[in-house]
Amino acid sequence: MSHTFHIPVLGLSYSIDTPIKVAKFGISSVASIVDDTLVERMRQYYCQQLNEEFIPIGDGEYDCRAKRITAYLNLMQDIVDDEFAALRNQPFEPLSDITRYFQLLPESSAQKIKYQQMQKISDPADQYRAQEQLRTDLQVGSIDVNIMSKVDKMNFAADKTPLGDSFSDALAALRGFAKSRLKSSVVISAGLNPRLYSYLENFSCFFPDHSGLTEKRIILKVSDFRSANIQAKFLAKKGLWVSEFRIESGLNCGGHAFATEGFLLGPVLEEFKQKRQQLQEELFLSYQAGLESKGFKVGQIPSMRITVQGGIGTASENKFLIDHYGMDGTGWGSSFLLVPEVTNVDNESLVELANASKDDFYLSNSSPLGVPFNNFRKSSAEKLRLDRIAKGRPGSPCTKKYLVSNTEFTKEPICTASREYQKLKLEQLAAQDLPQEQYNTQFDQITEKSCLCKGLTTSVYRKNNMLKAREEQAVAICPGPNLAYFSGIYTLDEMVKHIYNKLDLLPQSERSHMFINELDLYIDYLENYLDNHNNSM
Repeated sequence: MSHTFHIPVLGLSYSIDTPIKVAKFGISSVASIVDDTLVERMRQYYCQQLNEEFIPIGDGEYDCRAKRITAYLNLMQDIVDDEFAALRNQPFEPLSDITRYFQLLPESSAQKIKYQQMQKISDPADQYRAQEQLRTDLQVGSIDVNIMSKVDKMNFAADKTPLGDSFSDALAALRGFAKSRLKSSVVISAGLNPRLYSYLENFSCFFPDHSGLTEKRIILKVSDFRSANIQAKFLAKKGLWVSEFRIESGLNCGGHAFATEGFLLGPVLEEFKQKRQQLQEELFLSYQAGLESKGFKVGQIPSMRITVQGGIGTASENKFLIDHYGMDGTGWGSSFLLVPEVTNVDNESLVELANASKDDFYLSNSSPLGVPFNNFRKSSAEKLRLDRIAKGRPGSPCTKKYLVSNTEFTKEPICTASREYQKLKLEQLAAQDLPQEQYNTQFDQITEKSCLCKGLTTSVYRKNNMLKAREEQAVAICPGPNLAYFSGIYTLDEMVKHIYNKLDLLPQSERSHMFINELDLYIDYLENYLDNHNNSM
């Protein structure tokens, strides 16, 4: 790989087209494919930008969710291919993209070393030959996708009959990726989903060809060694190989936070370091047997990368993770929210993030999934939520229904952030005649749930002038707490230079080491847990 870092998925929309913006420079990134409506609107947007015909895939079309995802991913691949080909043919001039490609590389990169050697060649013919070799060595960044295994709602036909397991949200998204022309990876997060994992067997692209290579790879996002081992063995027995484990801090991350039972990132990384070879060999035995049961033969253990993400803020931390723990790479997510040419943060939110203090970032219970969620106090979605409560109309109209799960009051699942659910739940609360303090606590817990389906997509619509009439303009954003230490708006070049220790974007920051920050987060998490469960313990 050209770079030692990747850009993880950022919400539903913040990295929805990041691969288009960075892949030509050899940087890999991850786009969410949860929201097929967003995916379809992004395809329309790029077709308009390219003056290409856009043929919509309507809601009533058979397998529309998977087809939309396939169409958008194919379009992204076409755009990246065209831009990469154009970059490859550019002259080695100061402001050309091909020059920028090499300038962005880390000093340790073999490509960078060859580029620097080429610059010192005085003979024009020899320099030309060296440049042609550099063009041959160029590597495009991977266009990876993310599927959150917990977001797997069952879907129904117009006559309310169930469409079946293969049309659930996660499985349809996987099918959309599998049928695309991408030769990249699906990043599966949020834990083991047996139905989704078993469905992977239906696609030949996840199995090796006669040369032992797979067209599409599987990456698992994990928070500890035990869960990684369990999930990977489940897949290996089916003849499916995990090509990469992305270890993420349980709390020092963006979006949903899957807290461990106090297992901190340092010891987790040490366990992976100590047991890496053992894990690979044990998985290979199951993988080999699983493939043989399907008529495949494999004699060599496939490669397995282990990377880490969550709360990395300095070049020294980045280097330590790679050098000490033997990580194959790192993930830098939230900091790229302050890089407008890479991610989709609307101007209002961008200014708020750049000027935010540490207290503006907090771990909330706002997600309808019931999983702690890193939130931003100054987001316009948070302001809208409080405004609705003040007006006596808490909750949000539920239109997308990706996070419906509650059947406490209704036969069909509804979302706990919806106006329908919160109205019913607050009526139930009022009937209990609780002491005021207890009532207020439960009222806040009910109304803290916020609509993420709309809020996490609005920013890209605002930034690209894609909002439709009467669409909500409130933006939800979910950066990790580490973003508090970055106070500026940056270019791609500046952020990459910061990662590789060529520029310090935190020169006057009173920031503790990422491991200390994580420890503080876990102490706060434990204290809040004890406070909230004091009456039941």
